[in-house]
Amino acid sequence: MTQATPLTQLELQLTGEKANENAHEAAASTPGTRRPGGRTARTRAAVRDAVLAGLTEHGYPGLTVEYVAEHSGVHKTTLYRRWKDVEGLVVDALDLAGEDSWLPPDTGSLEGDLRALAQEVVASFTDPAVAASGSAMIAAGFQSERAAAALRAYYVERFARCEPLVERALQRGELPATATGGVDAGALVRAVSAPLFFRLFITREPIDDGLAGQAAAAALAAARAGVFTTVGTAGTQRGEVT
Repeated sequence: MTQATPLTQLELQLTGEKANENAHEAAASTPGTRRPGGRTARTRAAVRDAVLAGLTEHGYPGLTVEYVAEHSGVHKTTLYRRWKDVEGLVVDALDLAGEDSWLPPDTGSLEGDLRALAQEVVASFTDPAVAASGSAMIAAGFQSERAAAALRAYYVERFARCEPLVERALQRGELPATATGGVDAGALVRAVSAPLFFRLFITREPIDDGLAGQAAAAALAAARAGVFTTVGTAGTQRGEVT
């Protein structure tokens, strides 16, 4: 649904690393636990870069802790201690991706917003600079339950951020207001991206801005018809796939 922007490889400042790691050890009760910025944040970013590179180059089955250590500059004993294994590394890479500042488009109309969302999907998976890493992350979700759970959490967070998009549309009178419920932002966004993801990952067909426009128009028509009301959609509110 959103453009996957690869993090720039950051220089690690390793002087005194062991002492600093020991100071943080008590806070690291689980692999990849979020901690304040600074050197730890740079370490996580460097590790994420290496995880994305490894997934792109070798796929999930070929990704190893040793590869991540070599390409991130972080010693493998540190990786094992903080992230435990490859699954932990992939999960934290997805977790870190969800900490960005992305917000849905605000073009002034629901039609424009949905079209812009669809165009973001196209850009994310057709731009050679970013497409491979995004596809590799999604592929990892098919091979690891923990990665799949992290991927679901990532998109649930994205759907939650799209709620203002729906609220603006309701305020402008672009969607039908209902007395018994509202509009499920997650369901609406899924409807925009689903045709594009189907072509990307099921039929392996190309996508472009023309198809993005079709997907947005179809989702808009369904929304105007009241298809995405929250009545009877408790599962989607919790982020479950329906």
